[in-house]
Amino acid sequence: MQFKDIIGQEATKSRFIQTVTDNRVSHAQLIVGENGVGKLALAIAFAQYVSCQNKQANDSCGQCPSCKKYQKLVHPDLHFVFPVVKAKAASNPVSDTYIENWRKQVLSDPYFDLNDWYTSLGVENAQGMIYSNESNEILKKLSLKTYESDYKIMIIWLPEKMHASCANKLLKLIEEPPSKTLFFLVSEDPNRILQTIRSRAQMTKIPRIDKEALCSALKSEYNLSDTELNNLVRLSEGSYRKARILIKNSDENAFNFDRFVSIMRICYARNVLELMTWAEEISAIGRERQKSFLQYCLRMIRENFILNLKQEEMVFLNGEEMNFSQRFSPFINEDNVWPIADELTKAYNDIERNGNAKIIFLDLSLRWVKLLRP
Repeated sequence: MQFKDIIGQEATKSRFIQTVTDNRVSHAQLIVGENGVGKLALAIAFAQYVSCQNKQANDSCGQCPSCKKYQKLVHPDLHFVFPVVKAKAASNPVSDTYIENWRKQVLSDPYFDLNDWYTSLGVENAQGMIYSNESNEILKKLSLKTYESDYKIMIIWLPEKMHASCANKLLKLIEEPPSKTLFFLVSEDPNRILQTIRSRAQMTKIPRIDKEALCSALKSEYNLSDTELNNLVRLSEGSYRKARILIKNSDENAFNFDRFVSIMRICYARNVLELMTWAEEISAIGRERQKSFLQYCLRMIRENFILNLKQEEMVFLNGEEMNFSQRFSPFINEDNVWPIADELTKAYNDIERNGNAKIIFLDLSLRWVKLLRP
């Protein structure tokens, strides 16, 4: 993957290239950004540039043996670590267990997220992580000498999903790195990474994709009018993945919207029996989808609050969402917006800790009843 394949992010690309030119590449890089801005793609392009045998001023050459292997993600000095799931065929999985699936996913869509990754594995209802036994694989790989490049490069996708024992061993490696080894940690939630790891890594924050670059990318891929394109870029908030979801009107987004509308109406009606049915239904969809739904709810609460303040230029809602929110937004105000957001955050954390989903969602909805109609 080359820098030219990545949408926008010109300042970050230039910064990465300059560190290589100045021979000042930090051995541990923490690359942080929101979903869909190209963090993983930038990490891979950066690694390819470091290993390129014929570096150009603005990019790797794309033609040398190293670049050709990077383009297939099969370079022997490039290693990946990412969340995996336990299955009947893999009771103690490590990243290499799923490496072929990983290469296929990254090469087909480098802007994917965790739900896309689990879907590609056919385990949408699972909640994966980077397990403790991954640390042995990391130690084994990094103890070897480089095969072809000057550096061994390990890209760790979502290190916040790392088991504590694995994270502690990674800390030791970062403190005393093997010779000629680079770590690129690609994160969406750095606050959940060990503070000692964060403090020893050089952080690079990846901003949202600028409007002009995103507009250009979408225009070349989809047949959209200028009005549609401008509205889409505004709603996507600098995320290429979100823009594509909006275009395709993804089933996941439609599902979240339907469930949100349903629970808000049930809560307003104070129908406890229907609340129990709703909680039972949503408890059956799998933890990652439940977390995605809770994040969607947080966004909708924020948008409705802003809409209630008559600040429509700051609202990011599609057509269906706006039609509903124009009627619903008066119920989200300065008295209840923060308590509702707090309850959603608490529910998200409880789901993440493998709490009983049915109880969590029933409790959440009962609290919403009081907050929406005190």
